[in-house]
Amino acid sequence: MNILENISLKAYNTFGIDVKAKSFVEITSLLQLQKALQLSAYPERFVISGGSNMLLTKDIDALVMYINLKGISIVEEDENSIIIKVMAGENWHELVLWCLERGYGGLENLSLIPGNTGTAPIQNIGAYGVEIKDVFVACEAMDVESLELIEFSKEDCKFGYRDSIFKKEVKGKYIITSVALKLTKRDHKLLTFYGAIESQLQRKEIVYPTITDISDAVIVIRKSKLPDPKELGNSGSFFKNPIISKKTFKVFQKKNPEAPFYELEDGNYKIPAGWLIEQCGFKGERIGDAGVHEKQALVLVNYGGATGKEIWELALKIQSEVRNTFQIEISPEVNVIK
Repeated sequence: MNILENISLKAYNTFGIDVKAKSFVEITSLLQLQKALQLSAYPERFVISGGSNMLLTKDIDALVMYINLKGISIVEEDENSIIIKVMAGENWHELVLWCLERGYGGLENLSLIPGNTGTAPIQNIGAYGVEIKDVFVACEAMDVESLELIEFSKEDCKFGYRDSIFKKEVKGKYIITSVALKLTKRDHKLLTFYGAIESQLQRKEIVYPTITDISDAVIVIRKSKLPDPKELGNSGSFFKNPIISKKTFKVFQKKNPEAPFYELEDGNYKIPAGWLIEQCGFKGERIGDAGVHEKQALVLVNYGGATGKEIWELALKIQSEVRNTFQIEISPEVNVIK
């Protein structure tokens, strides 16, 4: 096991924040993971994978464990569906493309989401009407104390909007090593009525779309709105869309009749955080090298030399302004390491 010292994590987080890890080890097998967790010389540990859902605001005074477990295998299948097991280090978008090449449906609306598969259940990633919970079967995770592999069912994970048990009750107690997903092989359930998918399909004169057509449409839409982390540091949507009660919504709508909204099944309402931020004048805002993307106010960006603290200070400023203007609280979607 090759443990490195004082390593920059700039290449390991999509914001491109240049902080250092006191110690660093790449994990490519379950045995390595067990051994790393047993290293008594490194009692403090910090797990990183795709680095797409975090903002690092300081150096990490711990053993950074880079989870790079690879592999995709078939668990079971019949003529209608298939269950695949995906190791935690597999890139999410590459997994989506792998499934599309084989005609497996269910992930097409989740195309081009940055990050790796192992962190997808933690966040319950979602886009264009689909969340990972919709295809999720189970995941395996290593108990950091007992070193046992524990299986978490869909029910065990307690999925919510960009939320799961791994962000709350068992945070820091397990490391996800693989994810099992159930996908369709035929009679795919196509969701085209979210966002601009339908208009993009119409633009291409596609009347009977395939799962690949939907994926292509999502990719075009996301590329038109969201910057490529390889070109401009970012972590995708920085804030979650706030969910408010019907009572609060009525007050809000009376003051802001033009505001977009989504009525939820439970009677609450979801307000696009990007719209709130844009109304507060932050779209395209730049303070030094920390900024708000010019095309999508939900996305905070690093123009090259921003520190994590500077981006976080900008986020706090946005939160405060939205709170004061609309009496609505917006919270970060990303994991802020302070």
